[in-house]
Amino acid sequence: MNKKKTILSALAAGLTLSTVLAACGGDDNEGTTSNGEGGEGSDFKVAMVTDTGGVDDKSFNQSAWEGLQKFGADNNLTENEGFKYLQSSKQADYQPNLQQLARDNFNLIYGIGFLMGEDIQKVAEQFPDNNFALVDMVVDAPNVASITFKEQEGSFLVGVVAGLTTKTDKVGFIGGVESDLIKKFENGYKAGVMAVNPDATIDVKYAEDFNSAEKGTAISSGMYGAGSDIIYHAAGGTGVGVFTEAKNRKKNGEDVWVIGVDRDQYEEGLPENVTLTSMVKRVDTATYEVSKQTMDGNFPGGDIIEFGLKDDGVGIAETSDKHVSAEILDKVEEYRQQLIDGELTAPATDAEFEEFMKTVK
Repeated sequence: MNKKKTILSALAAGLTLSTVLAACGGDDNEGTTSNGEGGEGSDFKVAMVTDTGGVDDKSFNQSAWEGLQKFGADNNLTENEGFKYLQSSKQADYQPNLQQLARDNFNLIYGIGFLMGEDIQKVAEQFPDNNFALVDMVVDAPNVASITFKEQEGSFLVGVVAGLTTKTDKVGFIGGVESDLIKKFENGYKAGVMAVNPDATIDVKYAEDFNSAEKGTAISSGMYGAGSDIIYHAAGGTGVGVFTEAKNRKKNGEDVWVIGVDRDQYEEGLPENVTLTSMVKRVDTATYEVSKQTMDGNFPGGDIIEFGLKDDGVGIAETSDKHVSAEILDKVEEYRQQLIDGELTAPATDAEFEEFMKTVK
């Protein structure tokens, strides 16, 4: 698709977004523009609806909002007028939040997270003249752009780090809600671990919640207690509890690590320094670039836009060199190149992981 290629080429060119602090959402505002395909500068309005993790989840939603903040700043848009977010405290908030933004005539409305799939589908049908974008799920509608990522590729790389760093040969994975999406994180990670350390044991558990730090603490406590010294979480706000548990154990002299997700979570591990690395998923880049395309009159409606390693859409955090040796990072680079060149395929599903394991010696 031409529109997809345009967006991905912008990523390949190295668009880098600065990190900005998440701000609070504002009150409702009255729209002044039409719902058309695009707008010029201050006439363009873009908004997003968070999932239940919230805009300050230190992960997925926050990254999406950072992209919109950067886009707003670069295009002289006023917060809460030209760009804004609506927070969802429960799943029942998704549809009314999306409907509100559509009635307020925002040119582009994001739904953040696959849990919003059905609601985006319904609201897009109700408001056929509005443009929507859904992150992490595909909705087949002419006024919806579907933004997806090859999470399994970035997860494979942090799996390589875990497999070569673990001292106990036991590592863990904690997922939020078990789903096709989070399985991509799990299976890519497991494959990376096993590719470099076939003797490793991987403990996998799901919290069935993206917004429960308490569950994250409880599950990680069990994993660390059973011998895992590294845990990779793909659990949104639930992952905050994993960091809390790791930091408490580090204070008590235990040598344990957390692998962050979605954005560089190095700071979440401070001051105890428990963040080994992070699988960075550039949701900020996606929201920025799709917003720019739409403002320029090129809304990719009906397209599936996929961001992978070769597009710099996923990868490992730049802060990895603080705790990961140069030798291990060299090995990560070898695997990264193999994945980009197609010499190696990171598994996304359980079935693909089983096939991958047949190649592990």
